[in-house]
Amino acid sequence: MGILNLTPDSFSDGGKFNTEKSALQQAEKMLKDGASMIDIGPQSTRPNAEFLSSLEEIKRIGNVISLVKKEFPDALISLDTFYAETVKFGFNEGIDLVNDISGGQFDVNMLDAVAETNLPYILMHVNPSYQTMHEKTGFTDITLTVNQYFSRKTDELLKKGIKDIILDPGFGFGKTVEDQMKMIGEVEFFGFGSFPLLIGISRKSFIYKPLGKSALDINEETQKLHLKVLRQGAKILRVHDVAEAKKTVDEFLRLN
Repeated sequence: MGILNLTPDSFSDGGKFNTEKSALQQAEKMLKDGASMIDIGPQSTRPNAEFLSSLEEIKRIGNVISLVKKEFPDALISLDTFYAETVKFGFNEGIDLVNDISGGQFDVNMLDAVAETNLPYILMHVNPSYQTMHEKTGFTDITLTVNQYFSRKTDELLKKGIKDIILDPGFGFGKTVEDQMKMIGEVEFFGFGSFPLLIGISRKSFIYKPLGKSALDINEETQKLHLKVLRQGAKILRVHDVAEAKKTVDEFLRLN
């Protein structure tokens, strides 16, 4: 899954792809590099990012979804939003998946909107509000906490008729470096093996800050972690550097 940020303020590529032309060029590059999905994000969710309404998200997306679908009809388009109205807009534009960092907690209408569209849904573990999503709360056992959340939320989703569910443990959201390294080592235990697992660690600070490096200078370390999570059953890697991740996936498939 290649990341296409339409934002001026994302932590590592803000402003690079926030025109229709540059977004389409980046989508083309990622697909040529081996992506099978493009995750389009109109809003940055890094700490202290600008907060957008659904209307502002829709305005920022503009024609990007429909243009990518027209140009690359075989590509799967995921929409990264926590708003019901943005989901409805994206559905009409042709999206294939909903990637919701909030687990339906930031908009009371979100899960009903997903159920109405019958789209696959990516459920991420996160703190219960936009204001607290990056607060580090000090988990006794992060894997147990995430699995309790997944158990509760997947039950809610299934009751609403949302059955095509992908799980995301939520790297980079309200977790310490120690929490996240523990999560990397325990990926095989997430989600009880009932749902496919998405891992999004690309350019995350828990990797580069302890090394004293920048977000753009940790490719080697990231690919080693990607290989580790693939060996534990991860099915989707959400990444900025598609070509490098594709090499890792190919190596994993060759060895397995």
